[in-house]
Amino acid sequence: MQIQASLKEILAGKTTDVYFIRAQEILKSENKNPEVTAEIWTKNLPENYKWGIFTGLEEALFLFKDLNIDIWALPEGSIFYHREPVLTIKGKYLDFATLETPLLGYICQASGISTKAARCKVAAKDRKILSFGARRMHPSLTPLIDRYAYLGGVDGVSAVLSGERLNIKPQGTIPHSVIIILGDTVKGAKAYDKAITEEIPRIILVDTFSDEKVETLRVAKALGKKLDAVRIDTPSSRRGSLLEIARELREELDLHNYKNVGIFASGGLNEYNIVNLNQWVDGYGIGTCLSNATTINFSLDIVEIEGKPITKKGKTSGMKMVFECTRCGMRKITINKDIISKCECGNPIKSLTQKIIENGRAIKEPETINDIRKRVLTEINYLDV
Repeated sequence: MQIQASLKEILAGKTTDVYFIRAQEILKSENKNPEVTAEIWTKNLPENYKWGIFTGLEEALFLFKDLNIDIWALPEGSIFYHREPVLTIKGKYLDFATLETPLLGYICQASGISTKAARCKVAAKDRKILSFGARRMHPSLTPLIDRYAYLGGVDGVSAVLSGERLNIKPQGTIPHSVIIILGDTVKGAKAYDKAITEEIPRIILVDTFSDEKVETLRVAKALGKKLDAVRIDTPSSRRGSLLEIARELREELDLHNYKNVGIFASGGLNEYNIVNLNQWVDGYGIGTCLSNATTINFSLDIVEIEGKPITKKGKTSGMKMVFECTRCGMRKITINKDIISKCECGNPIKSLTQKIIENGRAIKEPETINDIRKRVLTEINYLDV
């Protein structure tokens, strides 16, 4: 049974809101099809976020293949702030009217996932973060969500197909079911060590049956120097305080000369509780907060018709561009294509808004996933949550 829309159906406008179909009918009946300039931006970021990560551009551009339009955009993986245009389209309105809904869908969800991933990465600082969200999403969306989580800064993914698509090895430990079936945590640890190739880190779950502290020391004694880390997955629903458990484990491991054994945490994590756990934890698995990430509430608004500034109330008319100082980082939005060459501090200022499609043809080479991810990691290095 086919539930998901195919790319063919999306391009045909089948996933659009019906009022765009009616808009087409009305404008055609009035013989109106002006050249318009339309911008995508957000008035407010969700949950009091200070910044967002713009992703989904590469997917979105498939919508406009062979259409006689021009597109400007921030580079994919860029930081953006509220009221900054992230993408601008110029062309005959009826050529792209029915594509507004899927266009927003592509970048609203992608940017929401990447923003949440980036916030978690900022919170974790130099600690490792893996995407464990596959079980919290529709399976057909697994590669999509993991892609944008990876672009947003997570260090790896757990799902097999996601790893294949990203050209990285999927990562993870073992499920509780293995330890339950074998009947003992140490038996599970030894079986893991025996069956799994040496290149895979020995990270053992220690919260299946007994006290995490007791199980950790048992596993550490059994595996010795082979043990890389222990994993705790103890949410409050199982009467556990992840913070207190992590503190106890770190203290006991250090006390018994297992200082090189790390602690990996998962279970209901987000950027807020990660900050508190950092003093005890060396790595995180985050799932639900990625697969259920709040979308960015982008909207698309006409700001010019036939080159003349016009828009609806509450918006600012005229095509806009985003500039940033190369030295102090000050950002400025210009209107009506004004070009700025110098910042108020006296240093050069550059346009972040770049023309990427002209007359329906790409004029910039597409970037690799690694290029985009590198941009994100570089830019979030100076941010906080």
